[in-house]
Amino acid sequence: MNIDDPAYKYANTQGGGIIPPCTGLTPDALPEVQKPVSAENSHTGVSPRNAQSANKTTVIKKAKQTPHWYALRATYGREKKAYDYIVENGVTAFYPTRTTVKIIDGKRKTIEESYIPNILFAYGTKEELKKFARNKENEKISFLRFYCRHIHVGNKISTEPLIVPDVQMESLRIVCQADVDDIIVSTDKIEKFQKGQVVRIIDGKFKGVIGTVARYQGQQRVGIVIDGLLTLITAYVPSAFISKII
Repeated sequence: MNIDDPAYKYANTQGGGIIPPCTGLTPDALPEVQKPVSAENSHTGVSPRNAQSANKTTVIKKAKQTPHWYALRATYGREKKAYDYIVENGVTAFYPTRTTVKIIDGKRKTIEESYIPNILFAYGTKEELKKFARNKENEKISFLRFYCRHIHVGNKISTEPLIVPDVQMESLRIVCQADVDDIIVSTDKIEKFQKGQVVRIIDGKFKGVIGTVARYQGQQRVGIVIDGLLTLITAYVPSAFISKII
């Protein structure tokens, strides 16, 4: 398991919850009898329409400046190289790994491998991480990109970098550090964990994990669904270790 612990400890919590939070603007409700106020009649001399536009621009700018956990994609299995580079440059990063034993040239060797091939996570604003994830001019990191999700807007499809809520990142960290066999990582949708009872694991090696509970492969497990990326499923969790979140 590779995680930039000091910086991660002090990372601000953003959002939270199983479903990534959404933000938006609530339109102002004006009394029916109120007439539009012209710029000439206002005390400020500023049109209300322009003021609303300025407020929206401010909100958008603040959103861009808000740090989040972003999923990043490194081509050809170079996620460890990307992780080392961005951490050396002061970025909080998370690179989930596991230790396995393999037979190489007839000898048993213990090696560290990625839980999620080609994927790592970094914490920061979108603009800050662009220095690493879209910097084609830097040969040391030119292979790194944002992992993007597809958004349907009418008949058009746009892409946006995938943000992972803090609560899911913490659950991901706990599961990957548990050092337990039979943990499952799937990039396919597993319907049983898409919707269902949300629970918190209150004891055992997965203590602190929040996800949806379901029976999978004949055992009771808890799944963390990072929409658009993967489903991470714990090993067996007894009912006594589970608390429902209402």
